[in-house]
Amino acid sequence: MTTASPIHQSTSAHAVAPPRTSDSATSAGYQVLLVEDDADMAHLLGQMLVGSGFVPRFAQSTTEMDAQLRQGGVDLVLLDVMLPGEDGISACKRIRASSNLPVIMLTASAEDIDRILALELGADDYVTKPFNSRELVARIRTVLRRAQGAVAAPIEHLKIYRFAGWVVSARDRELINPEGARVSTTSAEFDLLVALCQNPGVILSREQLLELTHGGSAGPIERTIDVHISRVRQKMEPNPREPTFIKTVRLGGYMFTARPEVL
Repeated sequence: MTTASPIHQSTSAHAVAPPRTSDSATSAGYQVLLVEDDADMAHLLGQMLVGSGFVPRFAQSTTEMDAQLRQGGVDLVLLDVMLPGEDGISACKRIRASSNLPVIMLTASAEDIDRILALELGADDYVTKPFNSRELVARIRTVLRRAQGAVAAPIEHLKIYRFAGWVVSARDRELINPEGARVSTTSAEFDLLVALCQNPGVILSREQLLELTHGGSAGPIERTIDVHISRVRQKMEPNPREPTFIKTVRLGGYMFTARPEVL
C-alpha cells in the first residue's frame, strides 16, 4: 500500500480537498470526520471519501475527535467502535448529549445487539466491517440528506404540526416541548416523528415507516424502527411504558393517536 497519498496522514487536522468529479457535486463537499485508529483502514476510507466528493478529516482517538469538533465545520462523524481509551459507543453518547451531529458507527461486530445499542445511544446508522464502499457512501449520503431534509424536502412537506402543546416543525427540523424548549433528536427520530404526524390515526407497519423515513434508500434494518420509536417516546411521553401519542398495534405496527393541527 502506498504511503504517498496525503490521505494517509490520518492524524492531520487539515481537510483534504476533493477532486472535481461528478460524485463531488452530489456530495457537495461535506466534511466527514473519520475517527479510526487503524492507519491502513483510515487510508482506504479516506481515499473512498475523496473519490466520492467528500472532504475527509481524521482522528485516531476520541480526544482528537473532540479537538476536531471544537474546530467546527464537521457535517458527519464516521466513528469506529473499538478505539484506544474511550470507545466509540461512549463517544457517540457524549456527542448526542449536546448535538444533533449525524453519527455513523463502524464496527467489526455483526451482532444485532451491538447495532441496537449504538442506535439507542443516538447513532444515525451502523455499518459492519468489511463493508461495500458503495453501500457506505450511500448510507453517508442518506444520513446527510435526512440531516439536511429541510433544504431538500418539497414545500408541501415543510409544515408545522402542533398537538398537546408540542410543536414539530418540519420546516425548521425542530421539536419544541410544551414549555417552549427545543428537544434534541437525531435525524432518524425526527423523520419518524414527521411521518407519524403526517399520518395520524393510521396504522403504519415497520416496512411503511422505513419507506416513509428513508425513501427506500440504504438505512437501518427494519427492527431498529422499534429503537427509534422507543427513543421518541422517552422524549415525549409522560409515561413511556404506557404511551399515549404513539401506540403499538400488535401484529400491525404503530399508530399516532394525536390529531395535529397543521400550521
